[in-house]
Amino acid sequence: MNSIVSDLLERMKALELQLEAELARQHAQLKIGLENGRIAFEEEILRRHRETKTRLTTYLRQARPMVVITAPLIYAMIIPFVLVDLFVSVYQAICFPVYKIEKVRRRNYLIFDRHHLAYLNALEKFNCAFCSYCNGVIGYAREIAGRTERHWCPIKHARRATGAHEHYNRFLEYGDAEAYRAEVARIVAQSSPK
Repeated sequence: MNSIVSDLLERMKALELQLEAELARQHAQLKIGLENGRIAFEEEILRRHRETKTRLTTYLRQARPMVVITAPLIYAMIIPFVLVDLFVSVYQAICFPVYKIEKVRRRNYLIFDRHHLAYLNALEKFNCAFCSYCNGVIGYAREIAGRTERHWCPIKHARRATGAHEHYNRFLEYGDAEAYRAEVARIVAQSSPK
C-alpha cells in the first residue's frame, strides 16, 4: 500500500474518532447515562418520552392497510436471518481457529437497547428489536466474510466496490502479482503451526 493511501486511511480513522466524540457529546446533551451498565434517563426526560408515546391501539388503527398486509412478509425474514446467524457462527467457530483468523465478537453487532425508550409502544419496540437483529446479523456476517476474504484473497477488484467492508482498502492492488505472492507466503507462514 502506498504512502498516500496509508495517509488517507489514517486521516479517515482520525475523522471517525472525531465523529464518535461528537456523537458522544450529543448523547450527553440528551442526558442519557449508564447506571450499573443500564441505560438511564433523567426523570424529566423520561416523563417527556412517556408523553410522546403513541398507544398501541392508536398506532394499529392509524396503520395503512398495505402496511398491515405486508407485515407478515417482513417478519418472515426472521427465518433466513436466523439461518445466516447460525451458519456463519458455526463456520467461524470451526474454520477461524484452523486458519488463525481472529474471531468476530457477535455481541458487538447484535445490540438490543431500544426497548429502554419510553416513547416507543410494544409493537415499535418489537420492530426495533427485529431490525436490530437483522442488521446486526448482516454486520456480523459481513465482518466474518471480510476477515475470510482478507485471509484468502486480499485483492481489490478492478472496478470500484460499492460499500466494501473495512478491510478492503488495505487489500492488494488488482494485478500486482508479486505483492499477492508475498502476501500469500506471509499468510501461510502466519497460519502454519509453529
